[in-house]
Amino acid sequence: MNDSYGWMQLALFTGLLFLLTKPVGIYLTAILDPTAKTLLDPAVKPLERLLYRLLAVDPGREQDWLSYGTSLLLFSLTGLVFTYAILRLQHLLPLNPQGFGPLSRDLAFNTAISFATNTNWQSYSGEATLSYFSQMVGLAFHNFASAATGIAVAAALTRGIARRTSATIGNFWTDLVRVNLYLLLPLCLAYAIFLLSQGAIQNFKPYETVRLVESSPVQSPQQGSTGGFESAAEGRPTPAGKRTETQVIAQGPLASQAAIKMLGTNGGGFMNANAAHPYENPTPLSNFIQILSIFLIPSGLTWYYGRTVGNRRHGWTVWGAMTLFFLVGVLILWQAEAAGNPRLTALGLDPAGGNMEGKEVRFGVFASALFAAVTTDASCGAVNAMHDSFTPLGGLIPLINIQLGEVVFGGVGAGLYGMLVFVILTVFLAGLMVGRTPEYLGKKIEAYDIKVSALAVLVPSIAILGLGAWAAISAWGTAALGNAGPHGLSEVLYAYSSAAGNNGSAFAGLNANSPWINMTLALAMLVGRFLVIILVLALAGSLARKKQAPPHAGTFPVSGPTFLVLLAGTILIVGALTFMPALALGPILEHFLMTASGTLY
Repeated sequence: MNDSYGWMQLALFTGLLFLLTKPVGIYLTAILDPTAKTLLDPAVKPLERLLYRLLAVDPGREQDWLSYGTSLLLFSLTGLVFTYAILRLQHLLPLNPQGFGPLSRDLAFNTAISFATNTNWQSYSGEATLSYFSQMVGLAFHNFASAATGIAVAAALTRGIARRTSATIGNFWTDLVRVNLYLLLPLCLAYAIFLLSQGAIQNFKPYETVRLVESSPVQSPQQGSTGGFESAAEGRPTPAGKRTETQVIAQGPLASQAAIKMLGTNGGGFMNANAAHPYENPTPLSNFIQILSIFLIPSGLTWYYGRTVGNRRHGWTVWGAMTLFFLVGVLILWQAEAAGNPRLTALGLDPAGGNMEGKEVRFGVFASALFAAVTTDASCGAVNAMHDSFTPLGGLIPLINIQLGEVVFGGVGAGLYGMLVFVILTVFLAGLMVGRTPEYLGKKIEAYDIKVSALAVLVPSIAILGLGAWAAISAWGTAALGNAGPHGLSEVLYAYSSAAGNNGSAFAGLNANSPWINMTLALAMLVGRFLVIILVLALAGSLARKKQAPPHAGTFPVSGPTFLVLLAGTILIVGALTFMPALALGPILEHFLMTASGTLY
């Protein structure tokens, strides 16, 4: 960690994030208030009215939490079926220059659910499996829709907390339309142009076959006269003398896809290498902007929340708690990767700069560590390095980030409403400690609110540990492992954590494209997204109906360092108590095996 460039980049990243939080929050406040005006009104307002007419929606008619949730679920289900149909029929649809066939039923089901839930888990190689039409229409539709849905739910919970004795929490269709028209589409247009200027590609050409400057040898067994394979003296097959003279270079509309995958914290890559591919992430500048854009909207939502509930200091306290977790995580991850693998160092195979296995040389250790921390803090899942190649402690941090509930800024909207659930639990625990009736911003926190909040925290944990345990002891689960021992357990644990946390990144040593794993991961995604959303909306409805008492001597302060520490402690305790036994048998044990002398690793 003697890299001065790394320290400068971390300081610049954190400083820019702080400076952009308020302007983004101000704009979000205008977008999420249908009566407010924005600079885009002259150009966008006519289109907004047209969409309301097409949807037969009255934007002025608000919904209670049950109607809001029903609309959200019906919209998501329709989109899921739409994408499943495209993936199963892509061989009959246009923009398929490579002639890719349909996806299998289980893979199409997994992928449709993955993108509908904003998880963007990929059990396939994008450029070798999906047509341009499937990528642009089937998947990109959800990149916008699921991101807008997350922001809408955060806005609904915010209104529930801010309002007094109200039966409604907004209109889902209005929130969905306005977030897309006024926020995601304009930002992505500008973002895609920036990526093009850096060297990202945007085309519909067939893949290109190019001749290599130097031919590459291909090792393949040589068939003998008896029909078997000739064996060398050491008993291995004799390689045939073949060489590869050409390579296929994938093409496609990558710049537009990369823009929404980052801004919407989607993460699904057009290419299998994701943000490590030079067509998606060409330069160090594009890498830095992509990392910053992942946190941009989630960070702005904390200011929007503080402004809307009338307590901006509380909004900044929530931002401070998120930033604290982010900084601690990225520093531990950076230190682990900079220290490298002592086993490789002893063999002279580990460079002085740290563990470079699975990392792009043009990014290096720090930029890879920063990207990994941010993408798992924010339930994005895009990667510019292979998490499976990190050191055990380096891989532990992305895993913990997901298991804490994706509340360290989190996905667009999902991070805020996930953090507010922890805020409710913190207020309740603080009230128990001092013997006061729990109150949050003047509203009493009652048994129903605590039950709903506790369930919202427990549901993803049950999905992770339950389904992960099933996979770890089942033939279909162990057959997919790329590694045995603690790292194999980490691969399974990471997969189900990523699915239930709606992250989408992976320890890719796990061969996930099998019917059982596709289906169980899809179940984890559904539970982690929609069951949590319904619980959050129920909490929003309950809080909206409550009266709001003015501050008094017994009011518990929810801003400042004391509350920040209590909030951080609550999040850590829940995460540690829930996942520590599994983590101890996975990455923590692997770390001790790596560093201990005289043991196999």
